[in-house]
Amino acid sequence: MNRIFINDLRIETRIGIYEWEQHLAQPLLVNLEFELPSTQVFTSGRFEDALDYTAVVKRLQALAADHTHKLLERFAEAIAEILCREFGAPWASVRVAKLAPLAGVKQIGVAIERGSPT
Repeated sequence: MNRIFINDLRIETRIGIYEWEQHLAQPLLVNLEFELPSTQVFTSGRFEDALDYTAVVKRLQALAADHTHKLLERFAEAIAEILCREFGAPWASVRVAKLAPLAGVKQIGVAIERGSPT
């Protein structure tokens, strides 16, 4: 399997079930690993055959700026859907964590996998 990983992507968004969370942007830490839709780039060496991970980051930043999800679980699912549907990844692993959400807790989050690794 050939994968791309993006680690420790920090994004700001409004997310949460409590009223105050819906009015205050908070940082999330996102870690991704996803399968490439094609192996052609390994032999061609051409950018046109590659998956543009800069475009992935920009797309996730756009998602964070404009979404209606209240739960991390749904937000993680939206990320996986973007990776699979928009970028053609056959398999995706997504971890999303709130940073310091409670006293004494460094991170709380969710981890999901979608698709089937080959």
